[in-house]
Amino acid sequence: MSVQNLAKALKLQSARPLWKIFQRSYYLYSPEPIHPLPDRVPDWKTADEAVQVIQSGQRVFIHGAAATPVHLIKAMCKHGKSANIRDVELMHIHTEGPGLYNEPEYAGMFRSNSLFVGGNSRKAVMEGRGDAIPIFLSEIPRLFRQKIINLDVALVSVSPPDKHGFCSLGTSVDCTRSAIQNAKYIIAQVNRHLPRTFGDGIIHTSHIDAMVECNDPLPEHGKGSLTDEEVKIGKVVAENLVSDGATLQMGIGSIPDAVLAQLGNHKNLGVHSEMFSDGVVDLCEKGAITNNDKVIMTGKIVSSFAVGTKKLYDFMNNNPFVEMCDVAFTNNTAVICQNPKVTAINSCIEVDLTGQICSDSIGTRIYSGFGGQIDFIQGAALGLDGKGKPIIAMPSATKRGESKIQVTLKPGSGVVTTRAHVHYVVTEYGIAYLFGKSLRERAYELIQIAHPDHRESLEKQAFERLKCMPTKFK
Repeated sequence: MSVQNLAKALKLQSARPLWKIFQRSYYLYSPEPIHPLPDRVPDWKTADEAVQVIQSGQRVFIHGAAATPVHLIKAMCKHGKSANIRDVELMHIHTEGPGLYNEPEYAGMFRSNSLFVGGNSRKAVMEGRGDAIPIFLSEIPRLFRQKIINLDVALVSVSPPDKHGFCSLGTSVDCTRSAIQNAKYIIAQVNRHLPRTFGDGIIHTSHIDAMVECNDPLPEHGKGSLTDEEVKIGKVVAENLVSDGATLQMGIGSIPDAVLAQLGNHKNLGVHSEMFSDGVVDLCEKGAITNNDKVIMTGKIVSSFAVGTKKLYDFMNNNPFVEMCDVAFTNNTAVICQNPKVTAINSCIEVDLTGQICSDSIGTRIYSGFGGQIDFIQGAALGLDGKGKPIIAMPSATKRGESKIQVTLKPGSGVVTTRAHVHYVVTEYGIAYLFGKSLRERAYELIQIAHPDHRESLEKQAFERLKCMPTKFK
């Protein structure tokens, strides 16, 4: 807002208190109090005892990602068999561990309903024993806060209570805060390995019904070795699209990791992302990430969940540099767009020559979910400073040598990022800027960054589809 417009606004609103003029309603996304409840304490139980509350026909929420309460899940599955439980619906984003409830032997007992499909749920969904809900990550909390979906029991992981009785949801606040606000009964797996984090994941023990101690190490995802193509993509993005002072969002996978690995010489980077991993820790240690230029929560890494190694979890523990927030906040486009030079780096499964991005399925087979890709693609595109960069990056070909740039998406493939949302598409062969381009111009730009083995074929197929040659507009 310019000085002149600010003065005008103050004059027009002079009858109202300043705090009301500049009140940001989006901070009120989480209205539930966290104050201790007097004369209420949780029952300490074994896992087998705690899960006895789960009955047939109920809906149970399971904490996800690195905070997956694997010990409670094992006890729940054991209870399901011994009590002959039927038709229990399990709600969750991606969970770590074996996901026992998805095994065929539990069919009829438990049915997984994924808000984001992880590796341990794909087979169950593909075989009709599990379900998946297409939804933006930012909107999952609405399901629980608006009572569209109601929960009977929540199984969560928490850090040990501090001297005031407060625990933390640790590495995964995401949609879990809204789930525990909705659930009738909360069972918490207390784990000293779960980092105590600052932000929205604070819960007092008086709000928990049963607590179970289990100090199993958290699941870890180490940084795998990058392919030559991924390294090249990282360099292309880092050298051409990431500016000093940019606010970064990274999706899951090797492509975002490849970009982070190339940013060591950048300055004053910030992080406002749905998730982060070890690559961010490395950049903090090098001084590349300071968060000094951010508008929202200046000076802090803002995220909703994290998955990585023990190095990451140790970095997060009791670290005021990190704020773990409700995903309704982190992924709110009205919040994202206020940060400077928002640079959203995501990957995909496939893109067609008009710019349609498939990120959640391989043909008709559901592979993952919408996640926060479109939340941040749109947030970056709408950046108030006009310097946002929404990026989709991917290798030009699959490991089998099939082009990831296709004339049309595979039959049954879902569109996550539409052709109207897409701006930058990157492969190891360069950058295709599609925003404001016609269909034939888009086809031309994408063919230039396709694998050389497929360019001639793509050009022929593009002509058949568009009835004209893919070309630049002069």
